Amino acid sequence: MSFLTNLFGSSEKDKVSKVGWRILADLGQLNEIIELSHQKPVLIFKHSTRCSISRFALKNFENEYDFSEEKLQPYLLDLMEYRAISNEITNRFDVMHQSPQILLIKEGKCVYDDSHDGIEVNKLKKFIV
Repeated sequence: MSFLTNLFGSSEKDKVSKVGWRILADLGQLNEIIELSHQKPVLIFKHSTRCSISRFALKNFENEYDFSEEKLQPYLLDLMEYRAISNEITNRFDVMHQSPQILLIKEGKCVYDDSHDGIEVNKLKKFIV
């Protein structure tokens, strides 16, 4: 394998993730996320498919990920494809837009967000019971 493949992985289309992402591709899903967050925490990962930093953060996050779907429901947002959804996330959850960025939604509110090299699975664990 080449150095770049080791660093960034193979193409995103070929990659199988253990995370179990739900793709966030419709504004209506934000209402579903808010409803679901009253039952269990929901994670939103805002990812720019054109950014190597975002790819690197996503790959590291996926490698560290060890939550079951019963504990946390993860959603992945392609920022380049669904910019309007990203803008609505900024408005609804009162967070500054960043990319890459994770948001943890509980009880309908964003209780934690981080970006870039601050995106770590271990930081989420104190919010997940």
